[in-house]
Amino acid sequence: MRRATNPTRKISITIPNSLFQQLNHHLSYDQSRSGYISSAIAEKMQKDDTVGLDQWTKLDLVEELVYRVVKDSPEDVLLQSLLQILSK
Repeated sequence: MRRATNPTRKISITIPNSLFQQLNHHLSYDQSRSGYISSAIAEKMQKDDTVGLDQWTKLDLVEELVYRVVKDSPEDVLLQSLLQILSK
């Protein structure tokens, strides 16, 4: 028998009945409440770990965008120009 690389763990949580009913209505018959809740927790934790844009400088933002656009595209040319202005 194979062991799971990321085994699950049973926990008990308490949520308001109205939220439980909403969750049951939201999910289809073949969807897992555990899977849905696990995904929601992971998404929330990832958002909490993400740095807000208000913590980035203009230069940081432009540098990040430079890495996300196609080289020599119109966007790249614009970003390179902005990079030169902000680097002064």
